[in-house]
Parts: sequence; C-alpha cells; structure tokens
Amino acid sequence: MNSYMFKPVALAFGVILGTTSALPLAAETDDGADEIAIEEVFVLGKRRAYQGNFADLEIPSANQTISEDLLRQAGVVNLDDALDLSAAVARQNNFGGLWNSFSVRGFSGDINLPSGFLVNGFNAGRGFAGPRDMAGIEAVEVLKGPRSALFGRGEPGGTVNLVTKRPQFETGGEVRATIGRWDQMRLEGDYQTVAGANNQVGLRFVGFYEDAESFRDTVATEKMGLYPSVTWDISDATSVTYELEYTEQEIPFDRGVVYADAFGFSPRDTFAGEPGDGPIDTEVVGHQFEVQHNFSGNWSLLAGLGFRSTEFEGNASEPNFGGRQTYFRDGRTLSRFFRYRDFESDYFVARAEVAGQFETGSLRHRLLIGADYDRFENSLFIQRFRPGGIPAGADISTLDAAAYLLLDVFNPVYGQYPLPDPGPNTDLEEDLDGFGFYIQDQIDLTDRLQVRLGLRWDDFEQDLTNLLLSPPSSVSSSDDRISPQFGAVYRVNDGVSLYASYGEGFRQQTGQDFQGNQFDPNVTEAAEIGMKLDLGHFLDGVTGSVTVALFDVEQSNILVNDDRDVVVGFFSIDAGEAESRGVEIDVNAAFASGFDLWFSYAYTDAEYTNSNPDADGFGFIEKGDPLINSPEHQLNLQISQRFEVGGMPVQVGAGVQYTDERAGFVTSDFTLPDYTVARFFGQISPTERLTLRLDLDNAFDEEFFTNSFADVWVGPGTPRRWRFSAAYSF
Repeated sequence: MNSYMFKPVALAFGVILGTTSALPLAAETDDGADEIAIEEVFVLGKRRAYQGNFADLEIPSANQTISEDLLRQAGVVNLDDALDLSAAVARQNNFGGLWNSFSVRGFSGDINLPSGFLVNGFNAGRGFAGPRDMAGIEAVEVLKGPRSALFGRGEPGGTVNLVTKRPQFETGGEVRATIGRWDQMRLEGDYQTVAGANNQVGLRFVGFYEDAESFRDTVATEKMGLYPSVTWDISDATSVTYELEYTEQEIPFDRGVVYADAFGFSPRDTFAGEPGDGPIDTEVVGHQFEVQHNFSGNWSLLAGLGFRSTEFEGNASEPNFGGRQTYFRDGRTLSRFFRYRDFESDYFVARAEVAGQFETGSLRHRLLIGADYDRFENSLFIQRFRPGGIPAGADISTLDAAAYLLLDVFNPVYGQYPLPDPGPNTDLEEDLDGFGFYIQDQIDLTDRLQVRLGLRWDDFEQDLTNLLLSPPSSVSSSDDRISPQFGAVYRVNDGVSLYASYGEGFRQQTGQDFQGNQFDPNVTEAAEIGMKLDLGHFLDGVTGSVTVALFDVEQSNILVNDDRDVVVGFFSIDAGEAESRGVEIDVNAAFASGFDLWFSYAYTDAEYTNSNPDADGFGFIEKGDPLINSPEHQLNLQISQRFEVGGMPVQVGAGVQYTDERAGFVTSDFTLPDYTVARFFGQISPTERLTLRLDLDNAFDEEFFTNSFADVWVGPGTPRRWRFSAAYSF
C-alpha cells in the first residue's frame, strides 16, 4: 500500500446545523399517512447539504435516485455503468478509460477534463483519480438541470451526487468475492460496529480489491480502495462525521479502436498502445468532515470541510490523427505517437448551511441559506513525441516504422521499437479560488401551490502560469456571477403534482484567449415542465413513482477556435452556442408480489445553434450539427422478481440498454452506430447468510461502441461476459 495514504492532512473544524422539522413535509391527507412517513425520514435521519426538507412531489425538477438495491440488481461496479441506468445521461470521451465523462441532457463540460460530480455534496469529480468504483456508494442521484443556484459552478446539463455508506449504529457486515471472464477477481468488504460508553460512536469500514484482464489483448487493471468512516453522536442534537477516500489504480491508457470509411473499425480485441509503456498510475486521498447540530425542531446548521488530492502519471502510445494515420491508407497498419503525462491536483472546500422553516401570516417558508469557499490547484505536465505528416501518395512500406510506431492491427507485435524521447508539450499550473453565497425559499402559497425562489452569488479568481515559456508567463483574472432559479409546484391531489422551473448555471473555463484574458464562464439557461405521480396513491401494494418532464436548455460561451489570423496561433474564443430540447419518462416501481421495475427513457435533440470553427481545430461546426456523443433516443429497462424455491429466497432479473446513433467526431460525418445490449442475473440464498449470484452481461454478444473523441479514438463495448459472486453476511 502506498505510504501516501498516511501523509498527514491538516483539517480545520466547522460548525453545522442539520435540518429537521416537526411539521409535515407534504400536504396532509385525511389519515395523516404522508405526514407520519415523511417525519420519520427527516427528523430521525441525518441531513445532507443542499437537499432541503422536501418530499419528491414538492421538488420542481426531475431527479432520479439510483438506490443500492437497483445498483446490485443491475450488477453495477463502476460509475459509468451506474449512470447508464439514467437515460438522461450519455457517455462521453473517457480519456482512454482513465476517468468518468458524461453528459446530462446532451450537455457535458470540458471534453478534455473529467466530468464534475459530487460526493455527499462535495465536489469530487475534479482532478485525476481514475474512474470511480462503486464500492462504498449507497446511492447515485441524478439531479437534472443546472443547479448553480445551490451548488455553484457545475456541469451544464445537471449534477450527479454520490451518497456514501456511513455508519448506521449497528454491528455486522458483508464480504463478497467475485470471479469472472478474463480472469477477473474481485473482493469487497463492508463492516460496521459501535463504540463508546453509550454506543454513541458508529464505525464503518468499506474496501475493495480487484485484479482483472480484459477482452483487449495485453490490457489488465489492478485497483484497490479503502473508505472508512466514523460518526459520533455527541448529543441528541449534535453529530460529527469523518470519511476517508483512498484509491490506487493501475490502468493501461487505452484509446480503443480506429475507424476508416473504407475499412471499418479495427479489431476490438487489438490494443492500440504499447504494453511496454506500463500502466497509468492514479491515486486519490480524500477527506470529508461534517458537523450537524439541530437548534430546534425547525432550525439547524450543517457545516463541513473537504480536502482531496489526486495524482496521475505514466506513458502512452496513442493512434495518430488524419494526415499522420496509416490505417486510413491500408486498413491494416496503425501509426501512433507517444506522450508522457504527470498530473496533480489539490481541492479544498469549506461550507456552512442553515436550514429551517417559519411562517409569515398564512404562508409557510422553508429556507436554505449557505456559503462556501473552494480552492482548486491543478498541475499539468506533458511531453510528446509525434512524427510529421505522411506525404500524399507515399508508400507506407517506406516510412520509418520506429518514428511512426507502426502496428499491424491484425497481427500485432509489441515491443518492436525503443521508447521514444519526447519533447516539451505542456507545463501549466492553474489555481481557481471561488466564494459563493446562496439562498433558497420554498413558499406554500396555498394548500396545493408552492413556489421556489433561489439566488446564488459567486466570486472567483483564476491564476494561470505557463512554465514552458522563458520566463514563465502568468495571467490572473477574476469575475463574479449571479445565478437565479424559479420554480412552482401544484399538488393536484395527494398522488399527483405538476411543476415548472427555470434556472441558470455556469461553469468556469480553463485557459485564456490570444490576448491573455480569461474566458467568460460557460452559461446555461434551462426551462422545464413536468408531472410526478406517487404510484402508492393509486395502486395497492405498490410503491414508487412516475416522472414525465419536458425541457429546453440553451448554452452559450462554448469555446471554439479563434481563426481570425494565422499569425495569432492556436487559440480559442468563447463564441459557441447550442441548445438541447427533449422529453424524459422515468418509472420506479416495487410491487408487493416481489416484482421490481425500473424504466428510464429520454429523447434529446442537442445541436449547435451557430457556426464556428471547432475549438480543437478539426474543422468547421455548422449550425444544426449535433453535439458529440449525444443520442436522440436512449432507454434503460431493469426488471426483477423475488420468490422462493424449497424455502430458499431467489431473485432473477433482466435488463436492456438501448442507445441511438451519435455523432462521433465534431465537424465530421463519423457516426457511432446504435446498439442494444441485454443483461441477465439470478441469485439464491441457500442459507440466511450466504447468497450466490450469476451475472451475464451483453448476453447476445453485441458489438458496440460506447463513446469517442474522434474516428481514431473510439471506445469499444465489452463483449459477452459472465461473473459469479458469493456474499456472506455476518
């Protein structure tokens, strides 16, 4: 285990008020059932930041919660597979498998950086920690629409929040062992207990280890993670929680397959890199500290600190683009270039939030007031060796094979060439500081009508230093922004609500224009209307919900290429615009008979609304061009049934994922084909403590492609695979 895990990190302390309410959270029914159920959840449970004190039918947005049980039913072990369950989320370029990248409602952030996501309300997608494993995760929340009015700077289409497993003040645990195709071996453990004179301290230890090869020749991954946490209930009103996140991963940099119009895709089992380059080593050490204090039944404060440090280092041989790519000439020989990367990041955040409720005359107010500060320090160091363009009509056999790192994709022979000597390419240091203040008030105007008003003010600074220049060049800039939100909810009856909302969001952008000025933030404006149904109100023996939403999202200040003068060089300007419109239908139902249903469908029409040169210099974006990796239609269905055989509990289930064709390369006609993959599982518990399970993924062995950056970097989907696991609880 890397000793970095034990390096001391100084933590400051904060004070916090957790929100609980003695008043009903939903409109009262004749028998008071809604009031009782909701009070039990919120008064006795721990509150999370930014959530407020609302029942689902009172929230003017189409949120999804992917529970631990659903994650287990779908056989999910990583964040990408978890987000596949939401049709509003589409996979984006994942940087050769080295990070998580996704869009929500057609919009993603910077395609050259990991997508931002939250862990218990703390920013955690920033940095270079490798793809997120689902060990230690209790639920995944997909919060659709821009949330800058509460969360601050974030991704344009929506926010993903991971809820971790914290102590539940009980003793017991589970160990799980999994074996699978391609020599997969995985171990997971989850144990919790209590301590202290009055059992006021809850301890939880979660961890995993995995070692696996893959369907990609020579590609293997080794990773491990530890996620301990402790909660101390100091009194009935005050609790303190600390969590550690530590993960190490060794992952080959795998850009996937290459596509040429005349020859199709290169073989999906051929690794386009060099095994001799070694894996990319990633590491993350993260700390979260929270204090919750309830001043009364109506008012509380929640405060916390987070610190997260990531490291990313290693070599990679990658397929060349266009004029340097030999595969476009013969459909067999692949040319590559070489890069060495060393990335580091440190992220610190502090926050405090007051939550409560009060009345003014006949109006009830539920209020959130908070402030936060964050600092993100990012260091990018890259060296590169790249051959020149191939002359038109040149015979591939006459090229310097070592310079172009040539590889036969049908008969690959690795290790033929010495390691290239790369030269300077990138050496940047960036510091981002931000302070924000926010307020949200949801007001009950009548027994059925509620309105939500929210506003956030952000002030942020950016320092960017280019260490490649002599002397180094530094640029500092600052900006501030106000992000409003408005919403209304009408409760038709105790089982149906209608809602409408409008919100604005923004995301800071890295880099500077040719004059050295910071780019304006990427800005999002979104409108949404929808309907929510509580299935339990209409069907006996059923719990769950149905949500139907229509949305329109406009995005501006997208970075595009600045081609005003060739003398200027390669710079960007914030002049791009795009729009996303669509409809979503989400159903989550559990029947007393043991039948469970999850259905998620999205139609998303996402396109550019003006014309500009592409930011990466590949060509010209025409008005009406689709956004990359954004399918018009996407669907995920998961069903399962519980029953008994010979007195033993059994569960069987199936799932299907459909993803429509998508643009695979900006400014190009290259399109990723649509695909449908099916999965099946079955599990049985021969004893009270032992559960045996078999998963079959991509059961019909569909050949498919999940994402791309360009026609030379395409991510292939996994062929049919099986996994067998045994879990023992104690």
